[in-house]
Amino acid sequence: MFQESPIYDRLVAERGDVPAHTRREAERVSRELEYVMRPLQAHGAFTPTERPASPGAGWQRTALPPGSLPH
Repeated sequence: MFQESPIYDRLVAERGDVPAHTRREAERVSRELEYVMRPLQAHGAFTPTERPASPGAGWQRTALPPGSLPH
C-alpha cells in the first residue's frame, strides 16, 4: 500500500504500524463477538430482525426544538 514511502517507514519505525495493529484488533473483536453471539443465534433467542423488548415499549420520544420545555 505504501510503497517507497520513507515518511511512512520512519513513522512505523518510531510508532509502530498503527493501521496493521488496528486491523488485527478489529478482526479479534469481530471473532469474539461472533463467538459470543453464536449461542444466542443457535437457540433462536434473538435474531437481528427482531427488536428486543425495552422499557417503555409502545411510546417514543420526540425531539423538542432548542429552548422548548414540555408542558
